[in-house]
Amino acid sequence: MFTGSAKTEYGCLAMMELASRYESSEATRVGDIAERQGIPAGFLVQILLQLKAAGLVASTRGAGGGYRLARAPREITLADIVCAIEGRPEPATGHAKRASSCSAVLAETWNELRELQHGWLADITLETLLERLAEAPAEMYYI
Repeated sequence: MFTGSAKTEYGCLAMMELASRYESSEATRVGDIAERQGIPAGFLVQILLQLKAAGLVASTRGAGGGYRLARAPREITLADIVCAIEGRPEPATGHAKRASSCSAVLAETWNELRELQHGWLADITLETLLERLAEAPAEMYYI
């Protein structure tokens, strides 16, 4: 079952940050994303390159350069981001030393779960996440 690696979480956070700035259509610097989301900048650069290769972000070089979403937030799903970073999961085949009807049924069940999970992630867009964020209570800071 997918629980999300740090790399995937950072990728999702970066994409949410870019989605929140989508309407301005200005590029966002890596350092700004890293600082706002608490992501190591060097690691973030690697993640953004994967997201760019998948066609989810675009980059601009130069003094005003940075990253922006390649498509509208309503057109990018969590499944898109997870697949860009983690790759599409391989079908389960079983690890038993001897194939049996039990191991086949179990592998089939794992594959069904993987497909259900992918379908659920495909139904959640960046726009959905921004709507949830807007409804979330404000962060509290304690001194």
